[in-house]
Amino acid sequence: MAKGILIAAMNIGGAAEDEFHDWYDTEHLPERQRVPGFLLCQRWIGAQDPKISVATYDLDSIGILQSPGYRAIGGENLSPWSKRVTSRVERLMRFEGDQVLPGDQLPPDNAGGFLLNAMNVEAAHEAEFNEWYNTEHIPALAAVPGVLCARRFRATSANRRYVALYHLVSPEVQASPAWKSAADTEWTRKLRPDFRDHLRLVCKRYTRGG
Repeated sequence: MAKGILIAAMNIGGAAEDEFHDWYDTEHLPERQRVPGFLLCQRWIGAQDPKISVATYDLDSIGILQSPGYRAIGGENLSPWSKRVTSRVERLMRFEGDQVLPGDQLPPDNAGGFLLNAMNVEAAHEAEFNEWYNTEHIPALAAVPGVLCARRFRATSANRRYVALYHLVSPEVQASPAWKSAADTEWTRKLRPDFRDHLRLVCKRYTRGG
């Protein structure tokens, strides 16, 4: 069975940064780490903008989000602290989906950088888009020096259908000449006009007090 993922990307916005991180570190993340089927929970902040926050939750399967353990702490059952903090942030994306490539890979725990690419694609070109991503784009970027892991996901619930996640030695890897060469191909240029709702977030590992 394919692994699942939950991604929460937000701009801290009107929330106080110290309270936001206290909430995430001491309540929100630990709650989810205790839910059976949550395998790995990681936090990231914008490499250039510390108000950008991304949390990734690797799941045994996407069905975990319908389990009693998760439903007890999510949705209408969010804690008062969660409701207060989340009312002050700007949600950039909430993504729930299945891993389509490789299918069952967990990310490394030593990445210093992280890239999220999310988008929709024109329906008429979706089949070619997936062929390009699976056979050219992901393999080429996975081979770039400094890339530790490259994975793709298809949404089961989100406002963007596709997400690619790259775990990197450092955020700078995605700006390297090798990365740019791998990413800018004739096939890529052909498909790029069909991308919609593109969200690209370059992050570094979150460290408390860092």
